Amino acid sequence: MKISKQEVEHVAKLARLELSEQEKEKLTDQLSNILTYVETLNSLDTKGVEPTSHVLDLKNVMRDDVAVPGLTQEQALANAPDKAAGHYKVPKIIE
Repeated sequence: MKISKQEVEHVAKLARLELSEQEKEKLTDQLSNILTYVETLNSLDTKGVEPTSHVLDLKNVMRDDVAVPGLTQEQALANAPDKAAGHYKVPKIIE
């Protein structure tokens, strides 16, 4: 399917795009190629083909969530620049 330069200009106007003459020519060719390809796809027999959301089967590739012992309070605070009463001490930022 061929698309005309006027149709490209109309779409550009609707999208509020300012295109140069060179861009209009390039988009005319590109959009015509895209529409021709879609026509080819539409000619294929797809009866009996289940709709899919993705071409490949998707699998969850994350590892199992296994609980492991964490740091003790002393280990967690070992490198803290300032601590008080078993907590990190930070400067006050809210009045």
